[in-house]
Amino acid sequence: MPAAKRDYYEVLGVSRDADAEEIKRAYRKLAMKYHPDRATGDKAEAEARFKEAAEAYEVLSDPEKRRRYDQYGHAGVQGQHDFTRMDIADIFSMFDDIFAGLGAGLFGGGQRRSSRRTAQRGFDLETQVELTLEEVATGCEKQIEFQRQELCQQCRGTGARPGSMPATCPQCGGHGRVAQQGLGGMFRLVTTCPACGGQGTIVRDVCRACQGTGRETRKRVVKVSIPAGIHDGQALRIAGEGEPGTGGGPSGDLHCYIVVKPHPFLTRHNNDLVCEVPISFTLAALGGQLEVPTLNGTAELTIPPGTQHGEVFTIKGKGLPDLRTGRVGNQLVQVLIEVPRKLTEKQKQLLREFAQTESASSGDAKKSFFERLRAKLSGES
Repeated sequence: MPAAKRDYYEVLGVSRDADAEEIKRAYRKLAMKYHPDRATGDKAEAEARFKEAAEAYEVLSDPEKRRRYDQYGHAGVQGQHDFTRMDIADIFSMFDDIFAGLGAGLFGGGQRRSSRRTAQRGFDLETQVELTLEEVATGCEKQIEFQRQELCQQCRGTGARPGSMPATCPQCGGHGRVAQQGLGGMFRLVTTCPACGGQGTIVRDVCRACQGTGRETRKRVVKVSIPAGIHDGQALRIAGEGEPGTGGGPSGDLHCYIVVKPHPFLTRHNNDLVCEVPISFTLAALGGQLEVPTLNGTAELTIPPGTQHGEVFTIKGKGLPDLRTGRVGNQLVQVLIEVPRKLTEKQKQLLREFAQTESASSGDAKKSFFERLRAKLSGES
């Protein structure tokens, strides 16, 4: 006849109206006392006490199970868990929140780690792609060549000579972590195994092709589709073209950063193109036709008489497409009036004659400026 179970509140040493935090503290105290790695004396008795405390905490820490237990006793939670048949490691997995609060690696928890290598994602790679403004306007496809570390073809990434396999690390037994006693023997500090670097295996007979690294550098060629309207400094991500992962993990990605080459005449402002064009002061004064460069040739722009220095004209639809909407921007032409540095005697004479009539035909801006200047000077006097 099996022995009768003790009352769960009695097992944890708490009153029936104890709150959740008090129950957790009581269980933590018993877990530290009866844990097989720390308990002295009868190991079997300590393990039984530990399982008993774990069973009590598992029920009383769950509000619904605790309600059924308070109402019906052990019959109310019968069949929920049979801790007498569970392995200590299984109990650990159920109460990781308790042990996590006490510090990583407490109670030698590293002993429960799998000996298999943890799958890790490979490293990402970066490269640059140069484009012209013409290619930005239309979009294009580029072929990119780069080098990356790939799994060794001889050993398939194991680092061991073909025909052999890595051996289990003798220092950590394949766990990848080792435990050291600390705090007067009360706790165990679990750290990465220094012999295998946490891999759990070591290579005794290394592959000659990769010298045991499991990797080799190879050239890779990929084609990248560049969307129209992309901006300088933006990056395109090519999934899976980075370095391979470890332990069966996925490969990293390749990030292609865009570098737009300078154009001899045009600069970009959002989706518009800006062009600065020098013109003579006679064209600005008299007006006329001006040929300006665009991305696909030239365009004729009408300069009205009396155009001022720095004035901006718009040529519709001669800009760049928006990366998301595809809507095309404009080209902005800013005219810069160029004053000749050298004049012939005839030109000087003509300008002197023009200067004599200039006061009568002065522009509004000039008149306004001097009127405001005279008003200020008269006010100060």
